[in-house]
Amino acid sequence: MVKDPVCGKRMNRGRAHAVVEYQHVAYFLCCPLCQAQFESAPQVYAKPGLGKKTKESHRLAYRR
Repeated sequence: MVKDPVCGKRMNRGRAHAVVEYQHVAYFLCCPLCQAQFESAPQVYAKPGLGKKTKESHRLAYRR
């Protein structure tokens, strides 16, 4: 289970609407609205404890 950093909804990682990477951490977002909010101000929502560390160094890199 992962937690959407914008709305706080808990979901299965595979059911996330989008996965967005920011500062070496992948964040799982539940819907297009949360994705848009996260992408507009990632510094507000990004908390490493809510995402999964990655090896890549791309900012806002991957969307489902």
